[in-house]
Amino acid sequence: MSDTEPTKKAYTLASGDKMPAIGLGTWQSGKNEVSEAVKHALSVGYRYIDTALAYGNEHEVGEGIRASGVPREQIWVTTKLDNPWHKRVAEGIDASLKNLGLEYVDLYLMHWPCSTRPDDLKKHYDDWNFIDTWREMQKLVGTGKVRNIGVSNFGIRNLEKLLNDPSCKIKPAVNQIELHPNNPSPKLVAYCKEKGIHVTGYSCLGSTNSPLYKDKTLLSIAESKGKTPQQILLHWGIRNGWDVIPKSVNKDRISGNFDIDGWSLTEDEMQKLSNLPDRFKVCGDDWLPIKVFFGDDE
Repeated sequence: MSDTEPTKKAYTLASGDKMPAIGLGTWQSGKNEVSEAVKHALSVGYRYIDTALAYGNEHEVGEGIRASGVPREQIWVTTKLDNPWHKRVAEGIDASLKNLGLEYVDLYLMHWPCSTRPDDLKKHYDDWNFIDTWREMQKLVGTGKVRNIGVSNFGIRNLEKLLNDPSCKIKPAVNQIELHPNNPSPKLVAYCKEKGIHVTGYSCLGSTNSPLYKDKTLLSIAESKGKTPQQILLHWGIRNGWDVIPKSVNKDRISGNFDIDGWSLTEDEMQKLSNLPDRFKVCGDDWLPIKVFFGDDE
């Protein structure tokens, strides 16, 4: 597909499965809003929904999928294993499938490289880490419950640990990480590309009340194109080679975020966005019992 048709673009994973370039994110979406958001997104052309056990909305995501009338096989569904479930991977996927009301998911991610004790969320298991978790996730491949497995929030240091461990027989198909012009992570993106790991960009719009929306370069490009800043950011991400999962429960914004065909950014505009000087992260690791970000993903 050309750069002017991002909604028709798909990325081919190691399994051969084709992952759409744009999906609907559901993190921090309010209860009793998600099912309608999913239904609306699918009605305007989205074919990719991202959720997680930790979001507490898998049930509503499943309701929205069924209400849309779109056949299951036409929809890419990603969900994630929550931190306190690292020793219960088989139970974790079963819980998510039950919540979703689905027989399988297209992509199952380890949400964080942190094996949190369920009896005390401020503590990490002494006898278990993400390599142990990945060993268990690999067992899901071939069960019919997941089509692809991957990771999320993995920087270079933790990816190196995982990929170099003898128990890693299946390489993560995807690494879902925070990506926007104020957190472009070029080294991490390049590392994943070198290893054949596809990248998904979350918080691709910089999240709610983002400083990005005061950035004069972004606003100038949006004005010159007659597009919203959000549409510019989505084009930037897809053009850089990763899929994007903008979150919204507002029907107009959901539609607007998908109305991105028929134009493209110039190389100069791409470069300007990729070289914005400011830096911020939406998601840190200070709430976790261990550190997972080490500055290797700047």
